[in-house]
Amino acid sequence: MFIEISGIRRSFGEGENRVEVLKGIDLGIEKGEFCVLLGPSGSGKTTLLNILGGIDRADAGYIAINGEKTEDMNEKALTRYRRRHLGYVFQMYNLIPNLNIKENIETGAYLSEHPLDVDELLKVLGLYEHRHKLPNQLSGGQQQRTAIGRAIVKNPDILLCDEPTGALDYNTSKEILKLIEEVNRNYGNTVVMVTHNDAIKHMADRVVKLHDGTIRESYRKESKVSATELEW
Repeated sequence: MFIEISGIRRSFGEGENRVEVLKGIDLGIEKGEFCVLLGPSGSGKTTLLNILGGIDRADAGYIAINGEKTEDMNEKALTRYRRRHLGYVFQMYNLIPNLNIKENIETGAYLSEHPLDVDELLKVLGLYEHRHKLPNQLSGGQQQRTAIGRAIVKNPDILLCDEPTGALDYNTSKEILKLIEEVNRNYGNTVVMVTHNDAIKHMADRVVKLHDGTIRESYRKESKVSATELEW
């Protein structure tokens, strides 16, 4: 098992205000899978993604990537783990406003020992002719493409996506999902995506439904549809 999530618990607050957000999560994800975490607001899906990404730490349990447990790492080792294994795509693009599109993507390449070719990636992203523009000169979809490029240029084992289409319109959302689908297929990255959009499960290999800090349902799909065929 490439990603092993075992007994993960996480609470926030103290005393009578303490809220248990994750209540013992067990999950396995194979290398190269496209895994969708579904659930309503407050179900714990983003907290789980943050723990998987080393942004937050669990109160109990562990996460292992290729047998390497994150709980055993000190801060320096955790930083190295994030650089080596992980790429992040958030709902907010978090681009650097005074760097052009190519330079924003290059900030991800600097973190990697084996980055992808930036110009080639810009062409895959459909951004090559916009490479010298600043983020505020692009549409929301183009900015999200740039954020995806920054995440995948370092060629991470795992691409973590937190509501990557949440701020986009229907057509642009489908374009971004198609791009993530192509990244998963062409580069072999394991994709873990948090979403509340139930339609996205149809393009996934593995679907995990969370509710109130527990996994209600987890299954691997025998067949899936392309992002272009999704409707909601």
